[in-house]
Amino acid sequence: MHEFKLPAMSCGHCVAAVTQAAHEVDPQARVEVDLARKQASVDSAQPRDSFVAALSEAGYPPAP
Repeated sequence: MHEFKLPAMSCGHCVAAVTQAAHEVDPQARVEVDLARKQASVDSAQPRDSFVAALSEAGYPPAP
């Protein structure tokens, strides 16, 4: 399970974009996004770095 803090996420469109970015890395991943806490959890065997790159490319770079 990968946990990401996404400070740039602010609306429903953001949630959809984050979910789509994660699914581009792993279509089978289980993605849970908490907009109020600006966090996303991704359950996948793919490496964390792959998700960091995809989220950053989508405009939602994870906070360190």
